[in-house]
Amino acid sequence: MSVLPLVFTSGWASGINAYAVVLLLGLFGATGLSDEVPEALQRTDVLVVAGVLFLCEAVADKIPYVDSAWDTVHTAIRPVAGAVVAALLAGESGSLPELTAGAVGGSTALMSHLVKAGTRMAVNTSPEPFSNIGISLAEDLGVAGIVTFAVFNPVAAAAVAAVLLALGLVILVFLASRIRRFLRRRAQRREERHMSGADWHRPPG
Repeated sequence: MSVLPLVFTSGWASGINAYAVVLLLGLFGATGLSDEVPEALQRTDVLVVAGVLFLCEAVADKIPYVDSAWDTVHTAIRPVAGAVVAALLAGESGSLPELTAGAVGGSTALMSHLVKAGTRMAVNTSPEPFSNIGISLAEDLGVAGIVTFAVFNPVAAAAVAAVLLALGLVILVFLASRIRRFLRRRAQRREERHMSGADWHRPPG
């Protein structure tokens, strides 16, 4: 059976929380629940590092503006992780070229990351922190549920992931004005910090 549905789903999930994907797939492989998880993801050191980073993300992802800073740092990390996980899955199954799998996983992860990061920018225009916490919890549960579903029913899980990705892209279009507002606020804050720093260093006249 082709591993493409699992590659697509893992790519989508990696764009939202790459550490959770590595941790979950590794645990499924290590416990014998799935034969399609490569040995590289089942290693103890990989699971420990993924677990620690997942906990860090679980905290950072729920704090307004910190979540957007975290997303910025992970703009390169999540697509690369999606590509690597996809290539490893393809290498384990032998039913899909690793380069093709990496391209699918990486591009899907990039798109879902952009949806996640853009949505958070829009949410951060709201003064209260509860929206961030609710969306973060929904993302964590969604990734866990769909990755688990993908291990046992990859085709159906890939269909769900495709629908969620399409909906996310549509929502991103509607949130464009709020995203621009967030970017303007961030640029304004940087300018204010720069000006205050210049005033502090200015010699008295």
